[in-house]
Amino acid sequence: MRVSCLQENLSKGLGIVGRAVATRSTLPITQNVLISTDEGRLKLAATNLEIAITTWIGANVEEEGSISVPARLLSEFVNSLPSDTIDIVGSDGPTKSIQLKCATFDARINGTDAEEFPPIPSVTGGLGFTAPSKILKAALDRTIFAAATEESRPVLTGIKIEIEPDKITLAAADGFRLAVYSGEIETSVKEPIGVIIPSRSLNELNRFLSDKEQPVEIMFSDNNAQVMFKMEDLELVSQLIQGNFPPFAELLADATKDTQCKAEFKLTEFLAAAKVASIFARDSSGIIRLEIKPVEGQDLGQLTISAKAEEIGENTSQIDGKVDGQESKIAFNSKYLLDVLGSIHTEKVILETSSPSRAGVFRPTGSENYVHLVMPMFVQW
Repeated sequence: MRVSCLQENLSKGLGIVGRAVATRSTLPITQNVLISTDEGRLKLAATNLEIAITTWIGANVEEEGSISVPARLLSEFVNSLPSDTIDIVGSDGPTKSIQLKCATFDARINGTDAEEFPPIPSVTGGLGFTAPSKILKAALDRTIFAAATEESRPVLTGIKIEIEPDKITLAAADGFRLAVYSGEIETSVKEPIGVIIPSRSLNELNRFLSDKEQPVEIMFSDNNAQVMFKMEDLELVSQLIQGNFPPFAELLADATKDTQCKAEFKLTEFLAAAKVASIFARDSSGIIRLEIKPVEGQDLGQLTISAKAEEIGENTSQIDGKVDGQESKIAFNSKYLLDVLGSIHTEKVILETSSPSRAGVFRPTGSENYVHLVMPMFVQW
């Protein structure tokens, strides 16, 4: 192998695939990055056997070849180089290695035969469709944080994605909250399908998505075991999670059928008051209390946000808004409350409650594509 490329391009490419390099593994070669030539470009790939990321960078290819080398060592060396051209020459001797020259720097890094590197899955034969990057990013930003991080229920560590002919729906839950986002897209599917994709994989995908209309090609393997996201110069392949995700549509319907109070407040005021309350909530099991009081004969009302820690002190804030229904009290975990308020980007937010012991329902005003349930905390009022 004999190629040359720009230091900034190689550094960026290694940073992209480095997200899939195994940090701790019983298979040491998964801590390597696979470097190969591919149709006049330099191809970089890495996998931890759950997720695989491949990217291509521009290069001047004089001689074809491939090798796998330690990812961390290569990245640290390349990132230390000046912004100049890097010449890479592979050795085909008994010991596989590559030599890198850039300006006054010269290094040799020992590697492994490319054939020993785990094969990067090829996802073909199944369903495929294209979605705008903007919609995927909006959906992930509003759901991914609600997925479980503990492995006790594996299906909850993933995000359920349902694809229909005219829309895509993402749902995430961890047993304490449920986030559901729907976006309108044109797909080629003839009947709805549903898969569960690990949130870790989608978290990595979200790093590469932009707010632009750049298309993302999504393909599933014919046995529904893997999914591939393909963008310009980048491919991400992930294993799918097998199992039954909670029936989120039924959970949403149940949470909203007996609404006793529907209130609307300015998001910035609600979020600011919740952040202040969370400071005091740290020493009281993270509990933030909400009390909604309507003004009799009007559609106005007031929300009181409070937190109290016996040994520290207490905090109370009031904000005005629209209230329709009865007086309501409910308490939430401060982190869950801040997470949902931080995921809404409209001027105002709607909170629907039915009782202190049932889930609170959060929605952005003027939008039907996002809903978020948060289970309450049981407190003495």
